[in-house]
Amino acid sequence: MAQLDLIDRKIVSELMRDATLPVAQIADRVGLSQTPCWKRIQKLEASGVIEKRVALANPQELGLGLTVFVAIEAPDHGPEWRAAFAAAVEKLPEIMEVWRMAGEMDYLLRVAVSDMAAYDLLYRRLTDAVPIRNITSHFAMERLRHTTAYPIDTKSW
Repeated sequence: MAQLDLIDRKIVSELMRDATLPVAQIADRVGLSQTPCWKRIQKLEASGVIEKRVALANPQELGLGLTVFVAIEAPDHGPEWRAAFAAAVEKLPEIMEVWRMAGEMDYLLRVAVSDMAAYDLLYRRLTDAVPIRNITSHFAMERLRHTTAYPIDTKSW
């Protein structure tokens, strides 16, 4: 884990809120001049603290208004099944996130599709690709809060 000083935390916080900010504006907000700020951003990218900068799209506007959380129970926990499962979910772009879990389910997937018919097709493609002991689908009705910005402490310690 990288040790970030207050300036680095402020830079990361600003970029998570809006990655399109010009370096001059970020520098002003964190109390640096442009060149040292740009060097810090490059260092944060090189060290993996900043993985990438992306645009966030509205799924409704893209025709992907149905979000489904899918709980998967694996039939076994061997390396062959895990590799087959990883390969299967990698081939399905509708699967936005895959989390290996502790507890009642083995994996939790976040899926974005247009409608129930599209989800049914994804379901069949996934269950045809790899054996699954149990699959439970939870359909999101409303997104009350959404952020991609982690809660970074930007106050001096």
